[in-house]
This record gives sequence, C-alpha cells and structure tokens, in this order.
Amino acid sequence: MAAGQGAEVVLYEMRPVRQTPAHQTADFGELVCSNSLKSESENTAPWLLKQEMRRAGSVLLRLADECAVPAGHALAVDRAELFRRIGEAIAREPRITVIREEVTRLEDSDGLTGFDGLTIVASGPLTSPALSSEIARLAGKEHLAFYDSISPIVEADSIDREKVYMAARWDKGTADYINCPMNKEEYDRFYDALVTAEGVEAKEWEQLQYFEGCLPLEELARRGRDTPRFGPMKPVGLRDPRTGKTPWAVVQLRCENLRADSYNLVGFQNHLKFGEQARVLRLIPGLENARFLRYGQIHRNTYIESPRLLDPTLAMKEHPRLLFAGQISGVEGYTESMATGMLAGLYAARRAQGLAVTPVPRGTALGSLVNYITRADLKHFQPANITFDLLEPLEEETRRKIRDKRERHKLQCERALAAFDAWWSEQAAAVVM
Repeated sequence: MAAGQGAEVVLYEMRPVRQTPAHQTADFGELVCSNSLKSESENTAPWLLKQEMRRAGSVLLRLADECAVPAGHALAVDRAELFRRIGEAIAREPRITVIREEVTRLEDSDGLTGFDGLTIVASGPLTSPALSSEIARLAGKEHLAFYDSISPIVEADSIDREKVYMAARWDKGTADYINCPMNKEEYDRFYDALVTAEGVEAKEWEQLQYFEGCLPLEELARRGRDTPRFGPMKPVGLRDPRTGKTPWAVVQLRCENLRADSYNLVGFQNHLKFGEQARVLRLIPGLENARFLRYGQIHRNTYIESPRLLDPTLAMKEHPRLLFAGQISGVEGYTESMATGMLAGLYAARRAQGLAVTPVPRGTALGSLVNYITRADLKHFQPANITFDLLEPLEEETRRKIRDKRERHKLQCERALAAFDAWWSEQAAAVVM
C-alpha cells in the first residue's frame, strides 16, 4: 500500500537468515490454514471488512481472491499459490527494496526513533526476542503474550469416503465440506481418548494463555463432555443424507488447495504429541487410515498494549515515527492483520509526502477495529477479530423498529460502506505519485 501510494519502501525480512518456531518458509506470505480469510457471506462483519479493503485496492486481498478454492461461504485459498504471487508482486514493485536481515534496533544514527524515515513494525505474532526487547524498551513495559494453535491436515485419498458425506452447515453456501458423523458411542470413545492423551511439554518460556476464540481442542473438551459438541463438532444443520438423521457429533474437513488433495480438520487445533494426535484422530469415522500432512501445533503470539501506546493512525504516542500493524498491534486474524497493514502503509505514505492524515472513520469496519485496539479497556484488552460488537450500534429507535438481526446487520454494513466510500474518495483525491 505504501509503495502504491508513491512512497519509497525498504522492507526488512529476517527469514531465512533467522527463522521462527512456526514459519515453514521464507516467503513474504504464510497462512496456517486455508480458510483463514473468513466468511464471504454478504452483510457479515468479515465480509464488510474485506469489502472495505477491496475498495481501497488491497493487493493482498486481490491476490487471495485470485487464489480462492471452493469452501462454501468462506474465502479459502491455495496457500502455496498465494505465497508465490505475493513474492512476485513485491519483486515487480520498483519502489520496494528488500533487505534480508533481522532488525534489532528501531533508532537511526542520530538516536531518533525510526530509521531515516517512518518505520512500520509489522513483525507479527512471532516477533524475534531481540526486536521484542527493543519494542519493550520503547514502550516502557513488557508486552502481553498468548498462544495460538493450528489444525491438522490429512491427505484427501486417505479419507474413507464410504463413511462421510458432503455438506455445509445450515446449507449455507455450497456443500464443500467433508463431514465425519459420530454416534454417541463413537463420540464418547473419541472424547475419552482426547482428554487423556499426552500433551506437548511446555517449554520454560511458555505460559499457556490461549486466545479464547482459538482454544486447543483438548482444552475445550476439559470444560465438559458435551462442550466439543456445542463447538467445532456441532452437528446442528448437518443432517446425514444417507440416514435422514442428525448425528450425535460431526467433524468437518475443509479443502486446503485447488487440487483438493488435502483437508483441514476444522476447529481441531491442539497441543498434543504427534503420535497421540494420530492415535486419537484416527478414532474419527472416515479417518481410521488417515495420513497426516501436518499435525496440530502451538505457537507464541506477542502483541503490544495498543490502547496505551497507539493513536488512531497506528503511530506510537510517544514515538510518532513508529507505526504498528498486524497481529502485534492487537488484532486477531489474517484479514484483520492485512487490514491494519494496509492502513499503516497508507498513513505512512501520506506522512512521508507531507499530506494530512485523516484516520478511517469510526463508523467503518476498519475504523471500528482500530478504535478497539487504541481505546479498549487495558484491564480486559485481548486481541480481537472483527465482529458487529465492535461496530457502532444502530440508533435505539432503529433497533426497536427492526427486530431481525440480519436486517440490522445489513443496515450497519450499508452505513459503514457509505462512510468508507466518502473517506476513501478524500484519500484518493490527494495522492502524490
């Protein structure tokens, strides 16, 4: 975004010189699961955020759209193809210079905060210890941290198709999900094996503070025998067409790529030893002979206390030449990270060219997300996905008149897009190239 707005950009990437515990490549883009870009259902909060990004010309989202694979109402992508295209797009941009080295200091030769210009810190959930220490020094306080889990992936031809069926929950979107039905006896056997399976031993630096929206399956199961059945294994809306009945529980598998040769176990992120995962997950009907391309894992996610540190333009209050974007800024999710990165690039480019910076309006999805991370109560601050709870509510009189939640969400989306279009027209009119 910054380069597209006319700014000269120096992009620092420490991989492959220095790797992280979770990354598997040195690419500029990497996703842990294919549907990470969330719902494309009209008038949902994730759809609204992506619509605003598309209207602002988000290159990452355009590339994701080009790499989309069937996934019902979700935006899923062929990850390898997306990574390749991101690299090519960066290589083609003449205003971007890539430097492969770890950044450990955020001060220039004169001791001023930032390099020779403005600096955007978009180092993600796996910010290196050296850079984390530097950020903590400038922030005056240690970061917060929690731990995020990723789901297993199985080879498509190792799934027993005689025991599964295709469907989308609530018949929403096309029937692109493989469903593994369980009766009560099968579920109880799976549950007992899950809660007694051996987990990965925590390292010294780990303090397992999981993000509530992405709990490891075994942690969720320990909250009660039926908890998974009301979560990722919820069978409602997934009637088995072969029997005409709703199963006791269902495990959903989502396609990982355009070749449809691998499937992700939806909501099955976990922190179990690999051998235990294989044993437990092969108790799922249809996966008795599953071959795993990837097991569930867990990784560190570091983020700053944005409400204390950042202003509405994502710049540090005490060090305004430093901007933060992505998961380190306190948003949760790839779409939200892309969105804040897009905004930081726009704001930095405008400042670099001497233009006024007008923050995105509060009434938009983008503005609501930034409003949350810059104004949330510090005592309860936790990374957040985009939801309607973050958006400005409708007027009380309108809420009383319109009882249907979907209709209210439609009105919120229409209002947000109108506010975004007006704001974006102002930004586009002042671009210096």
